[in-house]
Amino acid sequence: MNEEYDLQFASDHIALSSKNLDVIYADGLTAVKKLSISFPRKAVTAIIGPSGCGKSTALRAFNRMNELIPGTTTRGEVLFHAKNIYSPSVDPVAVRRHIGMVFQKPNPFPKSIHENIAWAARIHGHKGNCDDIVESSLKGAALWDEVKDKLRNSALSLSGGQQQRLCIARALALKPEIILMDEPTSALDPISTASIENLITDLKKDFTIIIVTHNMQQAGRISDMTAFMLLGDLIEYTSTKKLFVHPEDERTERYITGRFG
Repeated sequence: MNEEYDLQFASDHIALSSKNLDVIYADGLTAVKKLSISFPRKAVTAIIGPSGCGKSTALRAFNRMNELIPGTTTRGEVLFHAKNIYSPSVDPVAVRRHIGMVFQKPNPFPKSIHENIAWAARIHGHKGNCDDIVESSLKGAALWDEVKDKLRNSALSLSGGQQQRLCIARALALKPEIILMDEPTSALDPISTASIENLITDLKKDFTIIIVTHNMQQAGRISDMTAFMLLGDLIEYTSTKKLFVHPEDERTERYITGRFG
């Protein structure tokens, strides 16, 4: 974990921010309410809170993934390079190329290890040989040494932890600036979880990472900033050290001490 961050980020140190962000599902549930938050560059920010608090919905709003859920309405702004990604002129596919996503359960394609990454690069416009992209992406995900001699093997033959790192490598192949991670270790064993956590710590040297986690110990280990959400509202957002040692809101203190959630 980095030294304590100051919430008064200079504008050029902000990778992504939202202003008055609402996300409303087809059944009328407002899952995220007036969320205004800024994420520092090349740092790990954790979003925590009990099940149903809106943290995963908020994460998906940061690269327009909620649009894939029929009937979902998003209001407000998400600013990336000072442009609202929800502007009608912005292509959501381009947004997702710059703001990648890693999901809760590993989801490799039923293709070879090589093709999982090469296909991702080609679908976003890369032409020509993808071998260099495959190698650099796998190295970036700390997986190259384990798979370099079996790139033509099925990705489904990898262990769960290796599959998740392959999915991270697939995201890296698009050269994003931001990587969103939705509980990326919840389906993994402790050894694989430790491997992913170490990888996240390494990746923040080059990427901004926003991670949703139900594991408060994990947030404490790997994040620089932590946001606590409850019933769609942002309750508290500060440095991880401060939030876990001196929370300002009683609801935060009750949650992190296990009195609810």
